[in-house]
Amino acid sequence: MALEQQKSVALKKTGKEERQERVLNALVEQYIKTGKPIGSHTLKESGFSDLSSATIRNYFATLEDQGYLTQQHSSGGRLPTHSAFKFYALQHLESRAITRENQELCQKLSRNESRGIAGYLQQAAELLSLVTNCAVFLSAPRFDHDFITALKLVGLDQSRCLCVMITDFGVIQTELIYVDIKLSAFAIKRMEEYFQWRLTGIQKPENLEPEEELLGQKIYNELMLRYLVGYSNFTDEEIYRTGFSKLISYPEFQDAAILSSSLSLFENTHSMRLLLKESASLNTLKVWIGEDLLNHTSATPNCTVAAIPYYINQRAVGALGILGAVRIPYKEIFALLHAFSESISTALTRNIYKFKIKYRQPNEETFYLQKEEQHRLGHSRLFLLEDSSGKR
Repeated sequence: MALEQQKSVALKKTGKEERQERVLNALVEQYIKTGKPIGSHTLKESGFSDLSSATIRNYFATLEDQGYLTQQHSSGGRLPTHSAFKFYALQHLESRAITRENQELCQKLSRNESRGIAGYLQQAAELLSLVTNCAVFLSAPRFDHDFITALKLVGLDQSRCLCVMITDFGVIQTELIYVDIKLSAFAIKRMEEYFQWRLTGIQKPENLEPEEELLGQKIYNELMLRYLVGYSNFTDEEIYRTGFSKLISYPEFQDAAILSSSLSLFENTHSMRLLLKESASLNTLKVWIGEDLLNHTSATPNCTVAAIPYYINQRAVGALGILGAVRIPYKEIFALLHAFSESISTALTRNIYKFKIKYRQPNEETFYLQKEEQHRLGHSRLFLLEDSSGKR
């Protein structure tokens, strides 16, 4: 017992160490607010009246030797390093205080009732980007019993069309299709009517030209087969990303090289999956700052990534994350991540049971197409493919 007490005493911080940490945390907070170097007089006026400016400068010197602060020139104030931001951030991982306006937004998000689960997650990502002023990325499992409800065409040039597939759950998938002729706006409209008839069996279009119907059959068959293959084979989590434009509002990202290195990380879907998967596997909010991200990008990143899992019936099924500058309001953003995770988890758990939706995690060895699924997919005529003669 005496030995345990000795160990406990040895682990306790001295008064000087505690004051030093207070100084470091206060400097980081001041820098987050102002973006300017912080001097001893500034810090003294922000709550350190019990310390002299000389004592604060001594703490600055010690913290600089330890790698937490840097100084642009000898007579200037100090700037926090990535290590200082990491030290500060780790102390606020459990922050929960959000504004009343954001509380109401999260409550509304948690009350959502809809089969459009994919659309709901995309909407949640957009809202999180709006309130955090950060880029947002989100991983999701595959929600089954989905089916195509609409097919849209966009003519690009003489030989290519962009095809948009919209599903009952709000998934939007695009495919590039090559065609033999340039399609007019009227031809595209007629072919979309043909697609809708194939999907629903209601009101076959009567004004479709024979060559247009043949092309429509070809495009429809191609799209259905592509959808079938993608639907049945699920090897990686779905990744939703939004909020690129938020990054340019930060002064740090006015430097094209810094912005480019951060965006290259955000564009790296594999790295995004790994970061989100790590957060979900640890079952906690996780933060990476600066050099923490070196394993995920070739350039030294000058940004922060934070991610937190969300749940269905208390099981982590995905994660949502933000990417922003290093100088972000960590306490507020961490609190918002917790609130969004709880709201999304509540809504998904309720809607999964209410609408009898199943979901699955990525699996490289499993081909998913159960009898129940075939019946569901049959609503979109997925297996009703025609040959060039019109036979089914």
